[in-house]
Amino acid sequence: MLNFKEAIPLSLYIHLPWCIKKCPYCDFNSHELSEVHIEEERYVDALIRDLESELPRIWGRTIHSVFIGGGTPSLFSPEALDKLLSAIRARLNIKPGIEITIEANPGTAEAEKFHGYKEIGINRLSLGVQSFNDKHLKSLGRIHGADEAIQAIALTRQAGFDNFNIDLMFGLPGQTVDDSLHDLETAVRQLPTHISWYQLTIEPNTVFNSKPPKLPHEDAIWNMQEQGQVFLDENNYKQYEISAYAKPKHAAVHNLNYWEFGDYLGIGAGAHGKLTNVAEKKIERFARHKIPKRYIELAGTDAAITEKRTLIRDELPLEFMMNALRLTDGIETQLFSERTGMLLKSAEKELQQAEERGLIDWQLNHLKPTLKGKRYLNELLEIFVK
Repeated sequence: MLNFKEAIPLSLYIHLPWCIKKCPYCDFNSHELSEVHIEEERYVDALIRDLESELPRIWGRTIHSVFIGGGTPSLFSPEALDKLLSAIRARLNIKPGIEITIEANPGTAEAEKFHGYKEIGINRLSLGVQSFNDKHLKSLGRIHGADEAIQAIALTRQAGFDNFNIDLMFGLPGQTVDDSLHDLETAVRQLPTHISWYQLTIEPNTVFNSKPPKLPHEDAIWNMQEQGQVFLDENNYKQYEISAYAKPKHAAVHNLNYWEFGDYLGIGAGAHGKLTNVAEKKIERFARHKIPKRYIELAGTDAAITEKRTLIRDELPLEFMMNALRLTDGIETQLFSERTGMLLKSAEKELQQAEERGLIDWQLNHLKPTLKGKRYLNELLEIFVK
């Protein structure tokens, strides 16, 4: 039986599933629909019904962050999102000064929308730039060019967002080390508070999986990563997670909650959630129906949830470590007990093995991956598989 002594931080994730065009590398639940305004009113109403059906599970708990992801959430109007956020504020306990993030793509950037998002209380933007090189953007199937990306960032600032993230990828088809550094240099010149910089991976059920592009050699990709990390550090972007770099005091609150094995309620088509039931001493995972049309029909009913399962004890060490060991500085060891409801000694054998193999640095009250552990994270996590 799990034993929880403290309430688990809770975040809210909202999935808006539509894009103008599906990117060939994307394995997120996204669906092409250029005229999103046709569906946005029905979809927002469905989200509100979905939220209301979840209230008994989270009654009395405080929301620590909100993240509106997709898809391309910036296809939605400020008016539609204002209705949604107003409904959320009326039904949930919201922490004062809460971080509310929306994802936006440069190809859908509009000054009016960005000003509107700021006015309704969204205070953080995450821009899916991916590259500032037109050749690489074309290979990724992006609908914007480098100039549009720069313009979108300018609109972000003009709208009053002083906290924003730029998403970039490396290891792209035909990309050199110099190309990847140029992307980072261009990003840093835009003065974002946060940069998400991650390697392109070929995921199942994507166009790139069925028609793989030619990627740079593994050694070149490693050089990109090493030189890029040095450059970001020199420019005061602290790496706090495998692919996340932030100015001081600007780490993403929402993402940190994921990596620290906090709870999150996910609403929307294909959204996932993880909720700890302290009274019943269990942790549950949930998933919603993926198809937007069907989700709209079912939202607010039990049928909208396509997966619900209780995590068993043997799963919890891996579930915790696959998040926490992504953090550069690791975690205080008591966090394991607080978030899993188990004593750390339940994973002691695995931790000792990881330490002996030089993959973790395990002190009395602190645990973090070594440089080797960060490079071979999959090898590290395999130790915790039961």
